[in-house]
Amino acid sequence: MAILGNKKQKVSEGIPMSSTADIAFLLLIFFLVTTTFPKDKGLAIVLPEPGEEAEVSQKNILHLIIQPNGVVEVKRGESPQVQTMRPREIEGLWRQEVALNPNLIAAVKTHPDAPYKYMVDVLDALHKANAERISLQLLEN
Repeated sequence: MAILGNKKQKVSEGIPMSSTADIAFLLLIFFLVTTTFPKDKGLAIVLPEPGEEAEVSQKNILHLIIQPNGVVEVKRGESPQVQTMRPREIEGLWRQEVALNPNLIAAVKTHPDAPYKYMVDVLDALHKANAERISLQLLEN
C-alpha cells in the first residue's frame, strides 16, 4: 500500500504570463474607447452658394498678393502702384481702406510657391480687422 500524501507539489517561482496578452488588449480597447480626439478647426469661411456670380467694380477691390518670401504686395483696383508690406500690417491697412470704401473686397491671391502660413497670417489679419468680404485665389504665373 502506497502512501499518497508524501508527494510534494512544485511551486512555480515565476509570474503567470498566460493572461498578460488578454489584459494588454483590454487596456488598449479601453483607452481607444475613452480617448477623445480634438477636431481640426481649419479656417472658418462662409462660402457662397454655387453658381452665384456678381460683377464687381475694380475700385471696390483691394488686391493682396502673397509672394513666396512672405511679402504681401498691395494693389488698389486697377492702379499700377504696388505697395509692399508684411502680413501683420494688413489689419491696419484694411481698417484704413474700408473706412474710405465700405464696399471693399479683399482679393487674396497666393503665389503657388508661397508657404501656407503666409496666407493664414493674411487671413488672420483680415479677420482681426473684421473683414467680411474676402476672395481667395491662386496667383497665376
